[in-house]
Amino acid sequence: MIRLALVGIGTGNPDHLTLAAIKAMNAADLILLPRKEDAKSDLLDLRRTICAELLTGPARVVEFDMPERAATLPYLEAVDAWHDAIAAIWMREIGRHLPEGGSVALLVWGDPSLYDSSLRISTRLGAAEVQVVPGITSIQALTAAHGICLNELARPVLITTGRWLHEQGWPDGTDSVVVMLDGGCAFQRLTAEGISIWWGAYLAMPQEALIHGPLATAGPEIVARRAELRQTHGWIMDTYLLRRAQAAPSLDASTS
Repeated sequence: MIRLALVGIGTGNPDHLTLAAIKAMNAADLILLPRKEDAKSDLLDLRRTICAELLTGPARVVEFDMPERAATLPYLEAVDAWHDAIAAIWMREIGRHLPEGGSVALLVWGDPSLYDSSLRISTRLGAAEVQVVPGITSIQALTAAHGICLNELARPVLITTGRWLHEQGWPDGTDSVVVMLDGGCAFQRLTAEGISIWWGAYLAMPQEALIHGPLATAGPEIVARRAELRQTHGWIMDTYLLRRAQAAPSLDASTS
């Protein structure tokens, strides 16, 4: 029997791991750390640092190379094939290092339930028993860094992706939109008037970068700063909150 723990590690700051996350890591027989070819070693180094600082048990730490997602297939088809490939690597490494079964931990950025596919990939492992350990999300880190509330009083918030914002525009029914996984600065497609943006990259890390202001002026600044940071570090993780000014309520003539 394989027991798989998907451990949310927040934005990579060891201080953000919960006690439950630390316990799950130290209860594991094997911890798998992915290596990505399209990024410098920072992402892997952060996971290594977390293990070095927080592991007190005998868990074996094993690194593996992440497969690349096909760029020539339709998006959903490419993602499905990519997930199959990742699951096959997980099973290969588990079979190699835990032939008699045991417990495995994977360190997941943010929270395993929010725009991360580890849970979906884990269903491909068959009879594995899966535990989800929640973590601090980039959304929480973003609002904390800017010192703002996620939602306006009695108003909803919608969480979406850069791909969706680019294709669909501003979602109906909300004045506040959180955008994740946006490699193309999709906010540039919006009419900027009346919209404010709170943006953050490398949240809670030493290289954290924050920009806030009207989208018309802050948007171009974010595009330039984002390109600069990605060039410097070889990778970037960022997210942002967009908030549209609410229309002033109309006065009913009978009550004025």
